[in-house]
Amino acid sequence: MALRLAGKSRREIKEILGPVSNSTLNDALAGTPPPAWTRRPNAKDEIRARARELRIQGLGYNEIVAELGVSKSSVSLWVRDLPQPPRMSGAEGRQRSIEGARRYWERERQVRDAQRAADVARAAEGVGDLSDREVLIAGAIAYWCEGGKRRPPVNYERVIFMNSDPGLVRFFLRFLAVAGVLRSELTYNVNIHESADIEAAQRFWEEVCSAPRSQFTKPTLKRHNPKTNRNNTGEGYHGCLRISVYRSSALYRRIEGWASAAMCAA
Repeated sequence: MALRLAGKSRREIKEILGPVSNSTLNDALAGTPPPAWTRRPNAKDEIRARARELRIQGLGYNEIVAELGVSKSSVSLWVRDLPQPPRMSGAEGRQRSIEGARRYWERERQVRDAQRAADVARAAEGVGDLSDREVLIAGAIAYWCEGGKRRPPVNYERVIFMNSDPGLVRFFLRFLAVAGVLRSELTYNVNIHESADIEAAQRFWEEVCSAPRSQFTKPTLKRHNPKTNRNNTGEGYHGCLRISVYRSSALYRRIEGWASAAMCAA
């Protein structure tokens, strides 16, 4: 203890005293603080001090989190020994609470969005490139979820696929190519609300499919109802794309077989 108080490190104490176990040294030095020069600088010391200062000023957890950009659990740990600030009443208190919550969630959304993007990227890396067999299986399941199916009393068998997701549309086109379907055997039809920018949507889907205007039929328009509260509006709204395959009854049966085999395997 005298050597410790004299500013010696644990290593220096061992060199002076000779062989001694860590547990024995721990017991001997219990309650004796280490010299300041042996302490490693902690990057959070300054943030912790600032959090305590803000808490003393009367800020809530959400406000401190928004101010410092740290987790709520860290703030709770740092300031839990401090008295809880008095609640402000009236309009000023409510406004301050609303503003604190807004700033907290603004920061929290950024953290959660970053975590979500990292999770998605990590999962995507685990998939890698798909073989033709995997494309056929995944494409058949996608069709069985989103495509047109034979239902009595109308028993026609034709491959018709409709979706609004450009990524899924591109994948379905790859699936058709792997299945041996030529692009010339396809027709496209844009289904969209009449209040949207129809020409912009048409150009959007032409680019997604790398297809000429000649393969697109006249857009199918949905009647606009002003009383309906729709979220699919704005520049990002392009409607749905319907893909039809000519003379596709044989392809339909193959898709049904691939999808059935995949589902039975489960």
